[in-house]
Amino acid sequence: MKLLSVNLGRPRAVPYTDHPEGLTGIDKRPVDGPVRVAAPGSKGIGASGLAGDAVCETRHHGGDDQAVYAMAREDLDEWERTLGRPLRNGSFGENLTTEGVDVSGALIGERWAVGSEVVLEVTSGRIPCRTFQGHMGEERWVKRFTERGAPGAYLRVIRPGEIRAGDTVRIVHRPDHDVTVALQFRAVTTERALLPRLPAAGGALHPEALAMARAYVEKYGAGTEA
Repeated sequence: MKLLSVNLGRPRAVPYTDHPEGLTGIDKRPVDGPVRVAAPGSKGIGASGLAGDAVCETRHHGGDDQAVYAMAREDLDEWERTLGRPLRNGSFGENLTTEGVDVSGALIGERWAVGSEVVLEVTSGRIPCRTFQGHMGEERWVKRFTERGAPGAYLRVIRPGEIRAGDTVRIVHRPDHDVTVALQFRAVTTERALLPRLPAAGGALHPEALAMARAYVEKYGAGTEA
């Protein structure tokens, strides 16, 4: 398992974002050389966990629990076949494009050692938004991406350091539950009856998803579909 590319974005003005100044950093491009990775700070204040990477809409993106976004090259390849066009690394706005890593099948709380220094922890799947749809330029993109159910993973930084393309990715911890990124994504998007399963992931789960799951259980119970 390895890191194919590290992808960074620069602020760019576009007509399809809710950012007050119309800026987005979703257009990530592979870079050469090492990139520093560190926890950026709380959501709304902190942005990307990668030095030199732009996260413009910090109300919804970035922060410690969404410091890094990873996507499997295998999923990009599948989308290439579906869309009938090439998708370079970084096309989905991901910071890390991996090879041989089951990103959407990763467990919430799973930890990855990337290279010799950095340790990352899986927190949640990526929820598609209007900016993502505009960036892709595909009809019904949000719905199609959601239906595919392979959203890639957000990660928090457990141990900072430098990473670069070609680094190995090793799973150094797998928690004792069955809450995967794909399951969490389905629970918060299309299958709300799965929400009672999410608290099993504990504090590793993105706090917004955990709060949603707890609110659902409080209102409907642990075994009732709304």
